[in-house]
Amino acid sequence: MLQLDHHPTGRHFLQIPGPSPVPDRILRAMSLPTIDHRGPEFGALGRQLLADIKPIFKTRQPVLIYPASGTGAWEAALVNTLSPGDEVLMYETGHFAALWAKLALRLGLKPEILAWAGEDEHLPQAPSWRRGVQAELIEARLKKDVDKKIKAVCVVHNETSTGVTSDIAAVRRAIDAAGHPALLLVDTISGLASADYRHDEWGVDVTVSGSQKGLMLPPGISFNVPSARALEAARSAQLPKAYWAWDEMLEMNKDGYWPSTPNTNLLYGLHEALEMLAAEGLDAVFARHQRWGAGVRAAVTAWGLPIQCADPAVYSPVLTGVIMPAGVDADAVRRLIYERFDMSLGTGLGKLKGRMFRIGHLGDSNDLTLLATLAGCEMGLKLAGVRLAGSGVQAAMDYFAAHAAAALKRG
Repeated sequence: MLQLDHHPTGRHFLQIPGPSPVPDRILRAMSLPTIDHRGPEFGALGRQLLADIKPIFKTRQPVLIYPASGTGAWEAALVNTLSPGDEVLMYETGHFAALWAKLALRLGLKPEILAWAGEDEHLPQAPSWRRGVQAELIEARLKKDVDKKIKAVCVVHNETSTGVTSDIAAVRRAIDAAGHPALLLVDTISGLASADYRHDEWGVDVTVSGSQKGLMLPPGISFNVPSARALEAARSAQLPKAYWAWDEMLEMNKDGYWPSTPNTNLLYGLHEALEMLAAEGLDAVFARHQRWGAGVRAAVTAWGLPIQCADPAVYSPVLTGVIMPAGVDADAVRRLIYERFDMSLGTGLGKLKGRMFRIGHLGDSNDLTLLATLAGCEMGLKLAGVRLAGSGVQAAMDYFAAHAAAALKRG
């Protein structure tokens, strides 16, 4: 194994699908002096943030901001709406969907796992991890629940472990078609501010998200967005909660404050992130990520390697998973790329460990950083002895050159 006896020059390429590279403007904002979180200056900041974050979720509902990771927001969504022993229908599209189900089980809920049951030549051990949520399976299962024992349906919008973005509107239509009262809980931790998301329009009852992906912040902030139905359910939910309780936080938020100590300097960064996203416009942000994803997928296709997401209709604009040929250890390839080129790529998680790696195309990136990323991947794959069908770098260059309009609009 190559041992570096010096500090590498230049910047480290953080090309995992989150935490994403943080813009310098946000880092500078976070370096400002911490203020009194009970003083009037903080109250003004809190009120502004709680208003400005709503358009990111495309909601008029209150947005709750926790000093926590996305895992905390998972727990908050469940404990505020459900009671011990409640049945929960959870659709497994990847590692994070599976972890959310594990968390539900530990809380005393009864999760039931749905998953696509077809066959897949590249990943026979995890065929459902290459596709999005099959809404018709949810509809069929809910129609069988004549006693309405299922209290919530939980799905992941953008599955970070696989590069699949599911159709949430279709899930809502499926629940409605079944005539079922189950709440719809959605994790868009990696989708928010990179892929189109519409809390109100799609009829989501609780949205869960985090700071370290499309919002371009370090980890440490998470979100819940409850619908009116979810707030009503919270009045009778019996799972234990204290730190995660919505009622106390909503009351304190009216004046811009938090019941516990907020992460003030991360909130400074959130303020900057929201200003940056508003200035660019969400539609432009989404188009930019779609374009980056298409360029990266052009490279993977040129290499002749399978893309983790098997359905082009649900390709993620946030990340692309790359499946390695049989017998090639993806983690060994990642390690070689890290040691030779000072670049971090996402590992295969859970059932995908050693079978694939993930390229993030979000955060503080541009065409050139992504081309450099692909060059590092291509060199590393060749050094690892992986036979490539062609140059992915050239394919990405050609794609970006032929689809330059979205990049030029950023100004």
